[in-house]
Amino acid sequence: MATMTTDVTAPARTMRAGFVGGGFMAAVHSRAARAARAELIGGASSSADRARDAAERLGLDSAFDSVDELLADPDIDVVHVCTPNATHAAIARAALEAGKHVICEKPLATSATDAAELTALAEERGLVAAVPFVYRFHPMAREARARVARGETGRLLSVQGAYLQDWLAAPHDDDWRVDAALGGPSRAFADIGSHLVDLLEFVSGERIERLSASTRTVYEARAMHDDIATEDLVAVVVELASGAVGTLLVSQVAPGRKNALSIELSGTDASVRFEQERPDTLWLGRTDASSIIERDPARLAGDAARLSLVPAGHPMGYQDAFNAFVADAYAAIGGQAPEGLPRFDDGLRAVRVTEAVLASAASGNWVEVAA
Repeated sequence: MATMTTDVTAPARTMRAGFVGGGFMAAVHSRAARAARAELIGGASSSADRARDAAERLGLDSAFDSVDELLADPDIDVVHVCTPNATHAAIARAALEAGKHVICEKPLATSATDAAELTALAEERGLVAAVPFVYRFHPMAREARARVARGETGRLLSVQGAYLQDWLAAPHDDDWRVDAALGGPSRAFADIGSHLVDLLEFVSGERIERLSASTRTVYEARAMHDDIATEDLVAVVVELASGAVGTLLVSQVAPGRKNALSIELSGTDASVRFEQERPDTLWLGRTDASSIIERDPARLAGDAARLSLVPAGHPMGYQDAFNAFVADAYAAIGGQAPEGLPRFDDGLRAVRVTEAVLASAASGNWVEVAA
Protein backbone atom coordinates (compact mmCIF):
# COMPACT_ATOMS: atom_id res chain seq x y z
CA MET A 1 0.00 0.00 0.00
CA ALA A 2 1.20 3.51 -0.82
CA THR A 3 2.48 5.59 2.05
CA MET A 4 0.84 8.89 2.88
CA THR A 5 2.61 12.08 3.81
CA THR A 6 -0.32 14.51 3.82
CA ASP A 7 -2.30 15.37 6.93
CA VAL A 8 -4.86 17.84 8.17
CA THR A 9 -3.49 20.76 10.12
CA ALA A 10 -2.29 19.44 13.48
CA PRO A 11 -3.21 21.37 16.65
CA ALA A 12 -0.17 22.96 18.29
CA ARG A 13 -1.23 21.59 21.69
CA THR A 14 -3.81 19.30 23.21
CA MET A 15 -7.21 20.98 23.33
CA ARG A 16 -9.51 20.52 26.30
CA ALA A 17 -13.09 20.39 25.06
CA GLY A 18 -16.50 20.76 26.63
CA PHE A 19 -19.79 19.87 24.94
CA VAL A 20 -23.25 21.36 25.35
CA GLY A 21 -25.95 19.00 24.13
CA GLY A 22 -26.00 15.24 23.90
CA GLY A 23 -27.71 14.26 20.65
CA PHE A 24 -26.57 13.20 17.18
CA MET A 25 -24.42 16.26 16.52
CA ALA A 26 -22.74 16.03 19.93
CA ALA A 27 -21.74 12.47 19.02
CA VAL A 28 -20.25 13.68 15.71
CA HIS A 29 -18.42 16.55 17.43
CA SER A 30 -17.05 14.32 20.19
CA ARG A 31 -15.74 11.75 17.69
CA ALA A 32 -14.00 14.55 15.79
CA ALA A 33 -12.53 16.00 18.99
CA ARG A 34 -11.25 12.58 19.99
CA ALA A 35 -9.69 12.13 16.54
CA ALA A 36 -7.91 15.47 17.08
CA ARG A 37 -6.51 14.06 20.36
CA ALA A 38 -8.43 16.49 22.52
CA GLU A 39 -9.23 15.85 26.15
CA LEU A 40 -13.00 15.45 26.38
CA ILE A 41 -13.43 17.20 29.73
CA GLY A 42 -17.19 16.95 30.04
CA GLY A 43 -20.64 17.92 28.90
CA ALA A 44 -23.78 19.74 29.91
CA SER A 45 -27.31 19.28 28.63
CA SER A 46 -30.86 20.38 29.36
CA SER A 47 -30.72 18.68 32.76
CA ALA A 48 -28.16 17.08 35.04
CA ASP A 49 -29.59 13.62 34.29
CA ARG A 50 -29.32 14.17 30.54
CA ALA A 51 -25.77 15.42 30.98
CA ARG A 52 -24.79 12.26 32.86
CA ASP A 53 -26.39 10.10 30.17
CA ALA A 54 -24.59 12.03 27.41
CA ALA A 55 -21.24 11.83 29.20
CA GLU A 56 -21.57 8.06 29.44
CA ARG A 57 -22.67 7.60 25.82
CA LEU A 58 -20.09 9.97 24.36
CA GLY A 59 -17.20 8.92 26.56
CA LEU A 60 -16.74 12.31 28.24
CA ASP A 61 -14.71 12.54 31.41
CA SER A 62 -17.47 14.14 33.47
CA ALA A 63 -20.96 15.61 33.45
CA PHE A 64 -21.82 19.16 34.51
CA ASP A 65 -25.10 20.00 36.23
CA SER A 66 -25.52 23.15 34.10
CA VAL A 67 -24.06 25.09 31.19
CA ASP A 68 -22.90 27.77 33.64
CA GLU A 69 -20.95 25.17 35.59
CA LEU A 70 -19.29 23.92 32.41
CA LEU A 71 -18.35 27.45 31.33
CA ALA A 72 -16.85 28.17 34.74
CA ASP A 73 -14.42 25.25 34.47
CA PRO A 74 -10.92 26.70 33.86
CA ASP A 75 -9.76 23.41 32.34
CA ILE A 76 -11.97 23.84 29.25
CA ASP A 77 -10.42 25.65 26.27
CA VAL A 78 -13.15 25.22 23.66
CA VAL A 79 -16.90 24.71 23.89
CA HIS A 80 -18.85 22.76 21.26
CA VAL A 81 -22.46 23.99 21.05
CA CYS A 82 -24.65 21.11 19.82
CA THR A 83 -28.11 22.13 21.03
CA PRO A 84 -31.40 23.12 19.30
CA ASN A 85 -31.08 26.12 16.99
CA ALA A 86 -32.90 28.69 19.11
CA THR A 87 -30.42 28.17 21.97
CA HIS A 88 -27.21 28.62 19.93
CA ALA A 89 -26.83 32.38 20.27
CA ALA A 90 -27.25 32.55 24.05
CA ILE A 91 -24.88 29.64 24.73
CA ALA A 92 -22.26 30.85 22.25
CA ARG A 93 -22.39 34.35 23.72
CA ALA A 94 -21.99 33.04 27.26
CA ALA A 95 -19.05 30.87 26.19
CA LEU A 96 -17.30 33.80 24.50
CA GLU A 97 -17.89 36.01 27.53
CA ALA A 98 -16.35 33.25 29.66
CA GLY A 99 -13.22 33.44 27.50
CA LYS A 100 -13.79 30.12 25.73
CA HIS A 101 -13.19 29.40 22.07
CA VAL A 102 -16.40 28.20 20.43
CA ILE A 103 -17.47 25.70 17.79
CA CYS A 104 -21.19 26.33 17.30
CA GLU A 105 -23.55 24.26 15.19
CA LYS A 106 -25.40 26.08 12.46
CA PRO A 107 -27.44 28.12 12.24
CA LEU A 108 -25.19 30.32 14.34
CA ALA A 109 -28.32 32.21 15.38
CA THR A 110 -31.93 32.50 14.26
CA SER A 111 -31.51 36.19 13.42
CA ALA A 112 -28.81 38.13 11.59
CA THR A 113 -28.74 40.65 14.43
CA ASP A 114 -27.72 37.99 16.94
CA ALA A 115 -25.25 36.40 14.50
CA ALA A 116 -23.60 39.78 13.86
CA GLU A 117 -23.27 40.44 17.59
CA LEU A 118 -21.63 37.05 18.12
CA THR A 119 -19.22 37.64 15.23
CA ALA A 120 -18.23 41.01 16.65
CA LEU A 121 -17.86 39.61 20.17
CA ALA A 122 -15.55 36.81 19.03
CA GLU A 123 -13.38 39.30 17.16
CA GLU A 124 -13.33 41.69 20.10
CA ARG A 125 -12.26 38.94 22.51
CA GLY A 126 -9.68 37.51 20.09
CA LEU A 127 -11.26 34.05 20.28
CA VAL A 128 -11.56 31.42 17.58
CA ALA A 129 -15.23 30.92 16.77
CA ALA A 130 -16.10 28.41 14.07
CA VAL A 131 -19.23 26.99 12.42
CA PRO A 132 -19.14 23.46 10.96
CA PHE A 133 -19.80 23.96 7.28
CA VAL A 134 -17.96 20.69 6.91
CA TYR A 135 -18.73 19.82 3.31
CA ARG A 136 -16.00 22.22 2.23
CA PHE A 137 -13.62 19.80 3.98
CA HIS A 138 -14.14 17.01 1.46
CA PRO A 139 -10.88 16.86 -0.52
CA MET A 140 -12.69 16.85 -3.87
CA ALA A 141 -14.68 19.95 -2.93
CA ARG A 142 -11.31 21.65 -2.34
CA GLU A 143 -10.13 20.29 -5.69
CA ALA A 144 -13.17 21.81 -7.40
CA ARG A 145 -12.41 25.13 -5.73
CA ALA A 146 -8.77 24.99 -6.85
CA ARG A 147 -9.73 24.27 -10.45
CA VAL A 148 -12.19 27.16 -10.53
CA ALA A 149 -9.61 29.49 -8.95
CA ARG A 150 -7.01 28.45 -11.54
CA GLY A 151 -9.40 29.47 -14.30
CA GLU A 152 -9.99 25.99 -15.70
CA THR A 153 -13.73 26.58 -15.99
CA GLY A 154 -13.34 30.03 -17.57
CA ARG A 155 -15.73 32.86 -16.85
CA LEU A 156 -18.56 31.60 -14.66
CA LEU A 157 -21.91 31.55 -16.46
CA SER A 158 -24.29 29.44 -14.40
CA VAL A 159 -24.59 27.42 -11.21
CA GLN A 160 -26.99 24.79 -10.02
CA GLY A 161 -27.23 23.11 -6.67
CA ALA A 162 -29.48 20.86 -4.65
CA TYR A 163 -29.68 19.44 -1.16
CA LEU A 164 -32.34 16.74 -0.98
CA GLN A 165 -33.29 14.53 1.96
CA ASP A 166 -36.29 12.31 2.79
CA TRP A 167 -36.25 12.07 6.57
CA LEU A 168 -39.43 14.17 6.82
CA ALA A 169 -41.09 12.82 3.67
CA ALA A 170 -44.03 11.07 5.37
CA PRO A 171 -46.81 12.90 7.25
CA HIS A 172 -46.00 11.09 10.51
CA ASP A 173 -42.27 11.93 10.37
CA ASP A 174 -41.49 14.47 13.07
CA ASP A 175 -38.64 16.16 14.92
CA TRP A 176 -38.02 19.16 17.18
CA ARG A 177 -36.75 21.07 14.14
CA VAL A 178 -40.28 21.54 12.77
CA ASP A 179 -41.11 23.68 15.82
CA ALA A 180 -40.18 27.31 15.12
CA ALA A 181 -39.73 27.92 18.85
CA LEU A 182 -36.80 25.48 18.84
CA GLY A 183 -35.62 25.47 15.25
CA GLY A 184 -36.18 29.10 14.33
CA PRO A 185 -38.26 30.68 11.54
CA SER A 186 -36.60 28.61 8.79
CA ARG A 187 -36.19 24.84 8.82
CA ALA A 188 -35.12 23.24 5.53
CA PHE A 189 -33.10 26.21 4.30
CA ALA A 190 -31.48 27.09 7.63
CA ASP A 191 -30.71 23.43 8.29
CA ILE A 192 -29.39 22.18 4.93
CA GLY A 193 -29.76 25.06 2.48
CA SER A 194 -27.14 26.92 4.48
CA HIS A 195 -24.66 24.12 3.69
CA LEU A 196 -25.55 24.31 0.01
CA VAL A 197 -25.01 28.07 -0.18
CA ASP A 198 -21.76 27.90 1.80
CA LEU A 199 -20.34 25.19 -0.45
CA LEU A 200 -21.42 26.98 -3.62
CA GLU A 201 -19.90 30.30 -2.55
CA PHE A 202 -16.76 28.61 -1.22
CA VAL A 203 -16.08 26.66 -4.41
CA SER A 204 -17.02 29.47 -6.80
CA GLY A 205 -15.23 32.21 -4.85
CA GLU A 206 -18.30 34.40 -5.40
CA ARG A 207 -21.26 35.51 -3.36
CA ILE A 208 -24.95 35.46 -4.15
CA GLU A 209 -26.00 39.09 -4.53
CA ARG A 210 -29.75 38.72 -5.00
CA LEU A 211 -32.32 35.97 -5.12
CA SER A 212 -35.93 35.04 -5.65
CA ALA A 213 -37.37 32.24 -3.56
CA SER A 214 -40.47 30.12 -3.14
CA THR A 215 -41.11 27.93 -0.09
CA ARG A 216 -43.62 25.19 0.71
CA THR A 217 -44.82 23.59 3.92
CA VAL A 218 -46.10 20.23 2.72
CA TYR A 219 -47.43 18.97 6.04
CA GLU A 220 -48.86 21.53 8.46
CA ALA A 221 -49.38 18.80 11.06
CA ARG A 222 -47.15 15.86 11.93
CA ALA A 223 -47.06 13.18 14.61
CA MET A 224 -46.31 15.54 17.50
CA HIS A 225 -46.73 19.05 16.05
CA ASP A 226 -49.65 21.05 14.67
CA ASP A 227 -49.80 24.41 12.90
CA ILE A 228 -46.32 23.92 11.44
CA ALA A 229 -45.10 27.06 9.70
CA THR A 230 -41.51 26.16 8.84
CA GLU A 231 -40.78 25.08 5.28
CA ASP A 232 -40.27 21.55 3.95
CA LEU A 233 -38.78 22.66 0.64
CA VAL A 234 -37.39 25.76 -1.06
CA ALA A 235 -36.65 26.69 -4.67
CA VAL A 236 -34.34 29.67 -5.26
CA VAL A 237 -33.15 31.56 -8.33
CA VAL A 238 -29.85 33.33 -7.66
CA GLU A 239 -27.60 35.93 -9.25
CA LEU A 240 -23.91 35.96 -8.32
CA ALA A 241 -21.55 38.92 -8.17
CA SER A 242 -20.09 38.17 -11.63
CA GLY A 243 -23.53 38.08 -13.24
CA ALA A 244 -23.72 34.29 -13.29
CA VAL A 245 -27.22 32.94 -12.66
CA GLY A 246 -28.42 29.72 -11.12
CA THR A 247 -30.99 27.64 -9.31
CA LEU A 248 -30.99 25.95 -5.91
CA LEU A 249 -33.43 23.31 -4.68
CA VAL A 250 -33.63 22.31 -1.02
CA SER A 251 -36.00 19.63 0.25
CA GLN A 252 -36.47 17.43 3.28
CA VAL A 253 -39.40 15.62 1.61
CA ALA A 254 -37.69 13.99 -1.42
CA PRO A 255 -38.31 10.21 -1.15
CA GLY A 256 -35.19 8.14 -1.66
CA ARG A 257 -32.75 11.03 -1.22
CA LYS A 258 -30.77 10.61 1.98
CA ASN A 259 -28.17 13.36 1.82
CA ALA A 260 -28.04 14.38 -1.82
CA LEU A 261 -25.96 17.56 -1.72
CA SER A 262 -24.60 18.56 -5.14
CA ILE A 263 -23.25 21.64 -6.87
CA GLU A 264 -22.39 22.22 -10.52
CA LEU A 265 -20.62 25.30 -11.87
CA SER A 266 -20.51 25.96 -15.60
CA GLY A 267 -18.13 28.42 -17.22
CA THR A 268 -17.12 29.39 -20.72
CA ASP A 269 -14.52 26.58 -20.87
CA ALA A 270 -15.70 23.77 -18.61
CA SER A 271 -18.15 22.62 -15.96
CA VAL A 272 -17.32 21.03 -12.63
CA ARG A 273 -19.68 19.02 -10.42
CA PHE A 274 -19.29 17.74 -6.85
CA GLU A 275 -21.72 15.33 -5.16
CA GLN A 276 -21.45 14.73 -1.43
CA GLU A 277 -22.82 11.19 -1.72
CA ARG A 278 -19.95 10.42 -4.13
CA PRO A 279 -17.28 12.47 -2.39
CA ASP A 280 -14.23 10.72 -3.80
CA THR A 281 -14.86 11.88 -7.37
CA LEU A 282 -15.29 15.11 -9.30
CA TRP A 283 -17.02 15.41 -12.68
CA LEU A 284 -15.30 17.69 -15.18
CA GLY A 285 -17.26 18.50 -18.32
CA ARG A 286 -16.02 19.95 -21.61
CA THR A 287 -17.66 20.22 -25.01
CA ASP A 288 -15.33 17.64 -26.59
CA ALA A 289 -15.17 15.17 -23.67
CA SER A 290 -16.04 14.77 -20.02
CA SER A 291 -14.06 12.99 -17.33
CA ILE A 292 -14.23 11.73 -13.77
CA ILE A 293 -11.42 12.90 -11.50
CA GLU A 294 -10.62 10.39 -8.75
CA ARG A 295 -9.39 11.45 -5.33
CA ASP A 296 -5.66 10.75 -5.53
CA PRO A 297 -3.54 12.91 -3.21
CA ALA A 298 -0.57 12.62 -5.53
CA ARG A 299 -2.52 14.44 -8.24
CA LEU A 300 -4.60 16.95 -6.29
CA ALA A 301 -4.13 20.63 -5.51
CA GLY A 302 -2.20 21.26 -2.31
CA ASP A 303 -5.09 21.94 0.05
CA ALA A 304 -7.13 19.04 -1.38
CA ALA A 305 -4.14 16.73 -0.89
CA ARG A 306 -3.73 18.00 2.70
CA LEU A 307 -7.22 16.79 3.54
CA SER A 308 -6.80 13.46 1.74
CA LEU A 309 -5.70 11.16 4.54
CA VAL A 310 -5.83 7.75 2.88
CA PRO A 311 -4.58 6.47 -0.49
CA ALA A 312 -6.67 6.64 -3.66
CA GLY A 313 -9.39 4.02 -3.77
CA HIS A 314 -9.94 4.08 -0.01
CA PRO A 315 -13.21 6.00 0.51
CA MET A 316 -13.45 9.04 2.74
CA GLY A 317 -16.75 10.43 4.00
CA TYR A 318 -18.73 12.77 6.24
CA GLN A 319 -17.02 11.99 9.56
CA ASP A 320 -13.62 12.42 7.88
CA ALA A 321 -14.68 15.89 6.72
CA PHE A 322 -15.97 16.74 10.20
CA ASN A 323 -12.75 15.48 11.78
CA ALA A 324 -10.73 17.71 9.44
CA PHE A 325 -12.87 20.72 10.33
CA VAL A 326 -12.40 20.23 14.08
CA ALA A 327 -8.67 19.60 13.66
CA ASP A 328 -8.35 22.86 11.72
CA ALA A 329 -10.42 24.75 14.32
CA TYR A 330 -8.16 23.46 17.08
CA ALA A 331 -5.09 24.36 15.02
CA ALA A 332 -6.44 27.91 14.69
CA ILE A 333 -6.89 28.06 18.46
CA GLY A 334 -3.24 27.06 18.70
CA GLY A 335 -2.21 30.02 16.54
CA GLN A 336 -2.08 28.45 13.09
CA ALA A 337 -4.01 29.69 10.03
CA PRO A 338 -5.54 26.67 8.24
CA GLU A 339 -7.03 27.31 4.81
CA GLY A 340 -10.79 27.61 4.50
CA LEU A 341 -11.84 27.40 8.15
CA PRO A 342 -15.49 28.56 8.39
CA ARG A 343 -15.79 31.08 11.18
CA PHE A 344 -18.63 33.05 12.74
CA ASP A 345 -18.64 35.53 9.84
CA ASP A 346 -19.50 32.57 7.59
CA GLY A 347 -22.27 31.66 10.02
CA LEU A 348 -23.51 35.25 9.84
CA ARG A 349 -23.45 35.04 6.05
CA ALA A 350 -25.63 31.92 6.13
CA VAL A 351 -28.20 33.61 8.37
CA ARG A 352 -28.34 36.64 6.07
CA VAL A 353 -28.97 34.45 3.02
CA THR A 354 -31.65 32.56 4.93
CA GLU A 355 -33.37 35.81 5.90
CA ALA A 356 -33.27 36.92 2.27
CA VAL A 357 -34.88 33.65 1.20
CA LEU A 358 -37.71 34.06 3.73
CA ALA A 359 -38.21 37.71 2.76
CA SER A 360 -38.40 36.87 -0.94
CA ALA A 361 -40.80 33.98 -0.37
CA ALA A 362 -43.06 36.21 1.73
CA SER A 363 -43.06 39.14 -0.70
CA GLY A 364 -42.81 37.35 -4.04
CA ASN A 365 -40.04 39.77 -5.04
CA TRP A 366 -36.34 39.61 -5.73
CA VAL A 367 -34.34 40.45 -2.60
CA GLU A 368 -30.81 41.77 -2.27
CA VAL A 369 -28.60 39.69 0.07
CA ALA A 370 -26.86 41.80 2.71
CA ALA A 371 -23.07 41.78 2.32
